[in-house]
Order: sequence, then C-alpha cells, then structure tokens
Amino acid sequence: MNQTESHNFSLLLQNYMRDIRPTDRLPKEDMRPVLMGLFGEVGSIMAPAKKLHREKEAYPSYQAAVEEEFGDTLWYFAALARRLGYDFASIFLEAFDARQSTMFNVNDPTSNSALNPAITPSTLTILDDALVALGTAASALLLLEDHPEQPLVLLHTFAQKYLLAISASKVDFKLIVNRNLSKVRGRFLVPDPNTLPTFDFGFHEDERLPENFEILIKQRSNGQSCLQWNGVFIGDPLTDNIGDPDGFRFHDIFHFSHAAILHWSPTFRALIKHKRKSDRAIEEAQDSGRAIVVEEGLTAWLFARSKDMNFFDNQTSVSFDLLKTVHQFVRGYEVEACPLKLWEEAILQGYKVFRQVRAHEGGIITGCRKDRTLSFRPIN
Repeated sequence: MNQTESHNFSLLLQNYMRDIRPTDRLPKEDMRPVLMGLFGEVGSIMAPAKKLHREKEAYPSYQAAVEEEFGDTLWYFAALARRLGYDFASIFLEAFDARQSTMFNVNDPTSNSALNPAITPSTLTILDDALVALGTAASALLLLEDHPEQPLVLLHTFAQKYLLAISASKVDFKLIVNRNLSKVRGRFLVPDPNTLPTFDFGFHEDERLPENFEILIKQRSNGQSCLQWNGVFIGDPLTDNIGDPDGFRFHDIFHFSHAAILHWSPTFRALIKHKRKSDRAIEEAQDSGRAIVVEEGLTAWLFARSKDMNFFDNQTSVSFDLLKTVHQFVRGYEVEACPLKLWEEAILQGYKVFRQVRAHEGGIITGCRKDRTLSFRPIN
C-alpha cells in the first residue's frame, strides 16, 4: 500500500476499534469466551460463503449472510487484540505483503468497491483453500493461551488469512466493517432518543399512530378476546386457535408494543384505520397487506419461540440470534431502521404486559410513544 492507502485503511480500523469498544461486554481478563466466539464465527462463515460462490444468482441472500458473518468474526478478533494489548490496525497493515496490497483499493472511502478485492479468485478450489486456511488460523488461536510467547505471529497469520478469505468470497471489506459497527452498536448500546426514527411525523393526526392510547382487552365467557379503543370495538374476537390454549388470543398486545416503542405497526394502523393514505407510495409499501402479513408472521414466529422460554419471564435480555432473525423478517420495511436494542425493549415490554393480561384474562393497555413504553392495569 502507498502512504495514502495505508492511512485510509488504518483510519477505518482505528475508528472501528474505538466505536465498538462500548459493545464489548465479555469478561475483560478472560480470553476464552473471545477465542471460542471467534472460532465459532469462522465456522459460520463457511456455509453461506460456499453457497454464495456456488449458487450465485440463485442465493442472493447469502451475500448479506457472508458479510454479516465476516463482520462478527472481525468483532471477536478486535476483542482479542484489545485484550492482548496490540494495535488492531497495525496487525492488518502488517498482514499485507507487496503482492497482496495490490488487491485492495482504499483510496475512495465512498466507493462501493472500496477495500473490495479488484482481482478476486474465481474457482471453488481457491475459495476452499482460503476458508480452510482461515479455519486453521482460527484453530491456532484457540491454543494461544498455551503459547503466550508468539501471540503476534498468530494474530498476523489470522489477519492475513481473513483478508484472503474475504477476497475469495468476493465481499466488500469496508462494507463489512461499517455494517458490523452499525449492527453491534444498535444491539448493545441504548440509543439516543433524538436519533430514533418516527415514521409518521408530518402526517395528519388521522394518519398517525396515536401518541397516547388505551386499549381495553376483555375476555368473553366463551373464551374470545375482544378489543376496545375509545369505547369502540376494533378487530375481530379471537381465540387461541390451538388445541393447547396458550394465550395467543391476546397477541394484539405485541402490535401495541410495536406501535408504542418502535412507532411502527401496520396491523394496529389497520385496526384503527390510520393508514397513511395521503401518500399512496407509503400506504402501499408500508401500511397495506404485505406489511401486515410480515408483522403478523413475525409475531406468530416469536410467540412460538417464546413458549419455550416461559414467555420471557424473568429475562432482562433477548438473544442476539433471535434479534437478528427479527431484523431479517422486516428487511425492506421502514422499521428496519430501528436498532436491535429498541426491538429488544419492544419484545420485553410487550411480553411483560402479555403475561399480566393472560394472568388477569384481560386488562387495560396503555401506550406512550413519547416515552416508548407499554403498561398494564387491571380492569377493576
């Protein structure tokens, strides 16, 4: 690399290292969870990378999957370098030799091809070799605690194999860095309320989700759940629709949680007839049938998962894997802009209220968009 390229590359990684530091919640003195996490993420790279290379157009979703797994691997590698006291950017800079440096373009930080190999391997054999070499380098790092005299050599080797695997997988290094940064900060850091999206600002009141709302949930003698908003019945009476009753008849609570905390719920908009009809494009893309199906499908899937966790009772967090799946569900819709930390809050608050309503067989649900809260009180 020339001096300018080295500066841009180093700055990219220094900024990444600085900005992800607050997301590292693993024990500071214990390298084992970091090493195990790194090894696991390298293994997670291999399946989507192979499918991306083999199937090409048939598996467009694997491009994003490969980028995400490479990003997670980078996070663990940065955590390892931090614990060992080495400069993260320098490790990568020294991983290049004169031949490898010509494979990367770092001059244009705005280019989609920035840090993406300009000359990439095109055969499965080369991809196989690159991924196996990366796995071997990760395996060597697992033994780092047994060979404390040579950590820098092992780190340099891993960085080199990591970059070559990126080249073989034909993915964009700069994009990997930035996407991972956005994902982990959105997952672990409490967001600044001023930076959170609100999707119907500027629309007429009749086209906005209400700033404050109360929903009365009653259970009839036949077991059906009914909703009332401002004294008017909304939606249809619901039952659990399953042989073993589980409370799904109260699942609209989750739509209310989405509305109050995420400022998004095409289902709730439809129930109270607050679609954004003044903007036909937004109504069609964000408020109509397909968006409603996505939210309903996500709610049903998450409910099925939650049953194995006692509906998140006594839990203060939601697993990263589950949150990533939630994000995949809503990809392409406006709520994709909400950080994972906000989704976690919507899930935990929603299920807390659900457990209360289920226990009381009804109740009054209060939502506040300003405070992004959902709460419960008994009917009597």
